[in-house]
Amino acid sequence: MDLSFFLELSGVQWAYMLVVLFLFVLAVIDLWVGVSNDAVNFIGSAVGARAAKLKHILMVAAAGVFIGAAFSNGMMEVARSGVFNPECFTFNEVMVIFLAVMVSDVFLLDLFNSLGLPTSTTVSMVFELLGAAFVVAVIKVVTSDSALDIIGLLNTDKALVMIISIFLSVAIAFVFGLVVQWISRLIFTFHYRRNLGSKAGIFGGLAVTSIVYFMLIKGLKGTSIVPAEAKEYIDGHTLPILLGCFILFACIMQVLHWCKVNVLKVVVMVGTFSLALAFAGNDLVNFIGVTLAGFDSFLVYVESGLSPDELGMSSLAGEAKTSSIFLFLAGLIMLIALWRSKKARKVLQTSIGLSKQQNDGNEVFGTSSFARNIVRVATKAVTAISRKTPAGVKRWVNKRFEPLEEREDIAFDLVRASVNLVLGGLLIAVGTSLKLPLSTTYVTFMVAMGSSLADRAWGRESAVYRVTGVVSVIGGWFITAGAAFLLASIVAAVMYFGGLPAMFIMIALVCYLLYRSSVNYKKKSEEEAEDPNLQVMFQSEDKEAVLDALKAHAAGTLSHTLSFSAESYSLIYRSFTTDSLRPLRSSMNRIVEEKALLKKNRRDETLAMQRIDSEVACEISAWYHLCSNSSQQMLNTLMRILEPMKEHTEHSFSPLSRAYVDEFSPYCNELCGILSEIKTIVESGDYAGAHDVSERAKDLKHRLAMLRKTQTLRLHNSKGSLRADFVYLNLIQESHELLSEVRNLLRGGGKFFQR
Repeated sequence: MDLSFFLELSGVQWAYMLVVLFLFVLAVIDLWVGVSNDAVNFIGSAVGARAAKLKHILMVAAAGVFIGAAFSNGMMEVARSGVFNPECFTFNEVMVIFLAVMVSDVFLLDLFNSLGLPTSTTVSMVFELLGAAFVVAVIKVVTSDSALDIIGLLNTDKALVMIISIFLSVAIAFVFGLVVQWISRLIFTFHYRRNLGSKAGIFGGLAVTSIVYFMLIKGLKGTSIVPAEAKEYIDGHTLPILLGCFILFACIMQVLHWCKVNVLKVVVMVGTFSLALAFAGNDLVNFIGVTLAGFDSFLVYVESGLSPDELGMSSLAGEAKTSSIFLFLAGLIMLIALWRSKKARKVLQTSIGLSKQQNDGNEVFGTSSFARNIVRVATKAVTAISRKTPAGVKRWVNKRFEPLEEREDIAFDLVRASVNLVLGGLLIAVGTSLKLPLSTTYVTFMVAMGSSLADRAWGRESAVYRVTGVVSVIGGWFITAGAAFLLASIVAAVMYFGGLPAMFIMIALVCYLLYRSSVNYKKKSEEEAEDPNLQVMFQSEDKEAVLDALKAHAAGTLSHTLSFSAESYSLIYRSFTTDSLRPLRSSMNRIVEEKALLKKNRRDETLAMQRIDSEVACEISAWYHLCSNSSQQMLNTLMRILEPMKEHTEHSFSPLSRAYVDEFSPYCNELCGILSEIKTIVESGDYAGAHDVSERAKDLKHRLAMLRKTQTLRLHNSKGSLRADFVYLNLIQESHELLSEVRNLLRGGGKFFQR
């Protein structure tokens, strides 16, 4: 393609050229975001087991991603003819389909990021293609005079196979992860270092040979880099090659074991490479497949000289021959994204957190009634099976699963990391060799969940959280599929009837969404910047440094709670006196969120308390928990104040009388002032004036008690409506309780922070 190619383009061709260029821009963005989101899939296990330094893990993964991009050529047919029969569509129609897919992908990404819901690039790409192709096919059938039918326009058989394979891969990955990890743990136990022996060579040989088979031998079929003669030789001598690889690698692994090299670390690093390679080979079509199909269609359109509505796209039905330069550039972009993306490091926490050996740490997901019922049924089933199992067998199995004390920074050991990586890579590679676009996110996630269940990481204390996480991921599959199909259908219909003007309007809208998402993400990243105190609390080995960080973090938590309480108390009271419902509703949501944040901070601080000197912990823990409980009770008190006010306002009952407003407003202002002063004391760490503030709070409590007595007498003598009077009495009573918690917080803070 030289300069003359562009000079000879007509006006309409130039318009489609701009559409193709926009597809390339979106492809680059998809590559960068996709790798940032999915990096956890292939480096999470190595990082969780601390198999090597992070930079070394990233180097191995980057090599796998770059090489895997070269093996992805065969998968490109999914975007070209995997969902629809291109020979039945014109150039204009396939461009509508391709642009609708890419535009919908951006819309979907923006929507799901805003809602905080999980997404899968594979699921979204397949269902966007299906949705866009379906609506264009329906329009063709309805508007055409010929005997067209939707079944003939869509590649229903292959599309159904892809959909079923994506869905089944979730269950298959979980079951395989469970079974393989249970057998591996039964063989090696948690004391695997002393049980490797002669099994090190066999285990390492099998792992590496299986990787070689699926990554290289199967992967070579789709690449244009390896000569055809070499492919034929490998196909004809597969079994001898595999046998030779097993003997070679088994010997190498055994020798390494005798040389005191941890073979499992080698397997984990090789598995990281293979899974990264499988990810690139399988997922590259999700990022650039549609764009390259659109580019090839455009070249055929320009060479044909036909109008966009006359040219049939039978050329897309042939075998995909993607230029190596595109694969090279895609691999380079993925490599840079993996190495430089900060988000790629951040998303590691979710996968590792759900797979970690059980402890009292934070759980990523909450609970649901469905998960609680599953855990209850499963617990009863396991108990019933346990009663039927011979005692000797149970003792032997339990002995093999006796946990080993590991370092605090390790989420799971190398045996589980090896299973996660090797098994995940094999399952994805099988799908790639069969040209089935499996969801790498769900496969690796479900393998990790199955292996963690087999490792008894799902204890009674954590099982309900883990099951909720699994159910959330599976539910996310359905949500992603439905949203992708519906959105792509709508976008395709708009562009089909609107023509090129509608396409450019959609492009402008996508540009705006990309800009807005970038601004919002940057703003959110600044707001969610990790507290450096947390890093010290959980990573430092210096107990005094941990204690200092704990105090700083606790001070920040208390300061935030006090500030929130003062602001919310004033807002709730003012909104009720002005009969404003919306601020009362929003306040209820904010209090719920604040309680969840306080719970998380309290858990972090309690865990950090376990890492300081035991004598110091015994000395200060009671005062810390007094502060923490007081903070929790302050929020509960705000909720008890808010609920009757919100209900009263929602029913449009008579507002609070002017006399009551004038009477209580000074109390409200004084209470908020006390909260603000205590916040200043906590932030400064200077408790010299704490006694004076506490005495003022005590005096205000006494006056509120007198006001409560006065209001009770009013209620006794009242002959009118009592609804507003009761709400007012509740406000006085709970304000009195709020001051009690404030004084407790001040007393506990003085002892805790001044130690």
